[in-house]
Amino acid sequence: MTAGRKNRRPLLSLADLTAEDITDLGDIAFRYGQEPEAFADRLARTRVGLVFTAPSTRTRISFWSAAQTLGCDVLNLGQADLQLSTGETWGDTGAMLANYLDVVVARTNGPQRDLAELAVHVPATIDALTHEEHPTQAIADLCALREHFGDVKDLRLAYLGEVNNTARALALLVCKLPFRGLDVYSPDGSGFSAKEVESLNAIRGGDVVRQYNEIPSTPDPVDAVYTTRWHSMSAARQDPDWLSRFADFAVTKDLVRRFSGSTEAVFMHDLPAVRGQEVTSDVLDGNSVTSLVQRQAYHKASAAAAALLWTTGAVR
Repeated sequence: MTAGRKNRRPLLSLADLTAEDITDLGDIAFRYGQEPEAFADRLARTRVGLVFTAPSTRTRISFWSAAQTLGCDVLNLGQADLQLSTGETWGDTGAMLANYLDVVVARTNGPQRDLAELAVHVPATIDALTHEEHPTQAIADLCALREHFGDVKDLRLAYLGEVNNTARALALLVCKLPFRGLDVYSPDGSGFSAKEVESLNAIRGGDVVRQYNEIPSTPDPVDAVYTTRWHSMSAARQDPDWLSRFADFAVTKDLVRRFSGSTEAVFMHDLPAVRGQEVTSDVLDGNSVTSLVQRQAYHKASAAAAALLWTTGAVR
């Protein structure tokens, strides 16, 4: 049975967590990823609501899978199942859900403050993606990096393309843990704001996050090259020529080699991908470079299990 309500806590943003919290989440996720069966029924009879008002393939299935392994009772709720569509607030929705659910896993693609309203009533609320951040994706990424490199200490990453919720979670992960840094390469106007970069670098001090509007012929070497979909799920592009602005940021095997130092950089992507747009198929599939993409996808369930255990206070 899950821990009492007093031990429950939200997982809304990595910004709210200490380095120790994130390390704990990463350790739980990594252990789950290596031996899921060892966690069987750890949260037996815990009632989990998957509130997904935005499209999802991997995140929804990974939370369902992890919850099943942990022994939870799972209820799926979509946009059409909630009175949010008729104008009810997230706070009022949360007050009702608190009568019946122990945990709410929410994916909205809306503002993070919606989930903060929900968490007032359901303390164990997990952000499974909002407009601002995708924290459990960062935990899955952490597992994939640990699996490949053994440790993340002093790793430098390059992120290419538009800054989105995945990029923000990745930047927070890098700034909170002992990575060497994150270099962000985005078309002008598509990256972090100057205020965001300043806030991120204030976490540890120094230039942990560096941002550029073009990729030089010989960029500083990194250990991993990360990209995501260029086109947001939530809004159409206003600029009809937007693809041409992003073209130089497409990841090919030659680009990965330009970013490689004494050892070849690995490739990462949170999926879904648009093949031939932000990345070529040979890179995505690992035919021309080492790709961690499938391990990232696998560890989404690891991250989901860790989030469920951590928010319910059932960590041991």
